[in-house]
Amino acid sequence: MGNILEHINSPADLKSLSIEELEQLCEDIRQYIIRCCADHPGHIGSSLGAVEIAVALHKVYDTPKDKVVWDVGHQAYAHKIITGRREAFMHNREMGGISGFPKMSESRYDAFGVGHASTSISAALGLAVADEKLGSEAKHIAVIGDGALTGGLAFEGLNNAGGLKADILVILNDNQISIDKGTGGLHDTLIKITTGERYNKLKDNVWTALGATKLRQRIQRMVKNIKRAFIKTSEVNSMFDSLGFRYFGPVDGNDIEALVTYLTRLKAIKGPKLLHVITTKGAGYKPAEDNPTVWHAPGQYNPATGETIKQDDKRARYQDVFGTTVTRLAREDKRIVGITPAMLSGSGLSIMNAEMPDRVFDVGIAEGHAVTFSAGLAAGGMLPFCCIYSSFMQRAYDNVIHDVALQNLKVIFCLDRAGLVGEDGATHHGVFDLAAFRPVPNLVIASPRDEMQLCNLLYSATQEDYPATIIRYPRGRGIGTPWENEPFSKVPVGKAELLHEDREARIAVLSIGPVADKCRQAIEMANEKGVGAIHYDMRFLKPIDAEALADVCSKVDVILTVEDGCKEGGLHGAVAEYVAAHKSGCLVESLGVPDEFISQGSREQLFDYCGYNTKDIFEAIMSFAKK
Repeated sequence: MGNILEHINSPADLKSLSIEELEQLCEDIRQYIIRCCADHPGHIGSSLGAVEIAVALHKVYDTPKDKVVWDVGHQAYAHKIITGRREAFMHNREMGGISGFPKMSESRYDAFGVGHASTSISAALGLAVADEKLGSEAKHIAVIGDGALTGGLAFEGLNNAGGLKADILVILNDNQISIDKGTGGLHDTLIKITTGERYNKLKDNVWTALGATKLRQRIQRMVKNIKRAFIKTSEVNSMFDSLGFRYFGPVDGNDIEALVTYLTRLKAIKGPKLLHVITTKGAGYKPAEDNPTVWHAPGQYNPATGETIKQDDKRARYQDVFGTTVTRLAREDKRIVGITPAMLSGSGLSIMNAEMPDRVFDVGIAEGHAVTFSAGLAAGGMLPFCCIYSSFMQRAYDNVIHDVALQNLKVIFCLDRAGLVGEDGATHHGVFDLAAFRPVPNLVIASPRDEMQLCNLLYSATQEDYPATIIRYPRGRGIGTPWENEPFSKVPVGKAELLHEDREARIAVLSIGPVADKCRQAIEMANEKGVGAIHYDMRFLKPIDAEALADVCSKVDVILTVEDGCKEGGLHGAVAEYVAAHKSGCLVESLGVPDEFISQGSREQLFDYCGYNTKDIFEAIMSFAKK
């Protein structure tokens, strides 16, 4: 049959394919994803499991007129490949290449941009209502995973769509939860009946004839009770019924023939519908099927063997420093508990969970709930470490203000993946946290420059004089500072640390977080050119160290702030406000993330793009020295 994928340049090319050819196409796509992602790492497992869903949707529906919204985007690689981006996919997640997530500006087939979980139903509902108002008969489909369905926003969307009786299809891609399969032929027969055109036409005619009568209500209840008696997924069915959705399934989501059949039937059924499909994460690639957690995003690997390629780097990852340290602290303090929204291994809390699972809570993709749950734990006398990726913490902003800060409850927020994260791009960069939380009362905000300082800040945050604290640290590895089993040292709240001083210097560099090491290297380069500088690691954005600021204002003409975050409102904002309030004559310049959404690329490439890599800091120092 040959490689069918080579001839697929748009969804129109799928329309004439037979089931046998569609099966071959799914295999071609699967192998293509495996080959491309071996050298250009991405999200493998979810996308391999959703190949048939993508192919069936584009076979049955008239995209892009009919609109498909993918939740998160981890499932959407096959969708990208068959919508004109086959060749571009070889540069997926690279700087200058295509995004790893659906992006409206990238393709007319990407009906809505995604990256954070649980948004698909609300977005698809908005598109459906808009099209209805504009007189379009387009169909609207939201594809959401079982993990994303744990987010409250998903249920808000379901509730609203059911209440509006919107003509929308939600596909629940279930690749995690084990739900008993219905009983043999009766189960299959019920699925065929409930999606069949004759059944639904007859059903609609019967309901119309009966009108809004008590007899109709009794018959409806009887029908539902019969269906629930025979289908083992009755609890799931009942749940979606209560939200106004007609539930269909479960069906095999890796069976292209079944999907095409059921989607074709569901296309003719009006109103809110949910099709429950069971897929295998990593389907068709045994290494990914056997270890779905690792193969969510495995990095580089050998496609023939599935062996992941280990990086020869002995430096510890910040997430492991966090996980090991909080476990060490928890051994000594029984009040300490760990909370994370579906990032158990990514956050490093899996280390604590392995030793004390009764004190670690993975609450699912529910950042707002994670924060308020932590607040409740704190109010009850516990000491919660709430670990959330910086980008996802944006979703819990109100909860931090209303439920933690306003009530002055002690929650220790550990924001992983702070700053530029790399290839995941704009949806995942954690660049807004410093600026966003600096105005909030009753918070301490800190960022360590290395592994040992992270340990010390985690320890210090447990002490009595620390209120609710945000500790933010980046994705990836530290600088190699010894940290394991080292004794803790308390960091005074709001105190910066002087790292370098040149008495003749007229320039001060103020940094926060691990960019301190880039500043150190840049200052050493400047010293070799005969230019000196004062360097403070501010450590705390809030409270800012007024004594350190007074010191530099009395000695230098220029202050250069450097931060792995947006320049507006962060460290630069705090320093500029101090200088203005104290009428200092210092010029305050900044290096950091500019006022734009930054695309994907390696972290070093993005540091270069944003202008705060080592050479940029060096050039800024030299430029000010010449002036």
